[in-house]
Amino acid sequence: MNPTATRLLDFLQRDLDIPPESLNLALKDEQAMPHHFPMILWQYGLVTKEQLESVFDWLDEHLL
Repeated sequence: MNPTATRLLDFLQRDLDIPPESLNLALKDEQAMPHHFPMILWQYGLVTKEQLESVFDWLDEHLL
């Protein structure tokens, strides 16, 4: 896993309080990291719309 993906997972667990079990469920498709991963989390119902927006904000800030 690349460093950005690792930092994204840390953010999801630390700041959004997403349980590791939920992240592991969504991580079945590692190729989705990090760009499609937020949508996978949302499609599985693991994040709210507000959390999804926070994830996109984080990605905008850290991938530029």
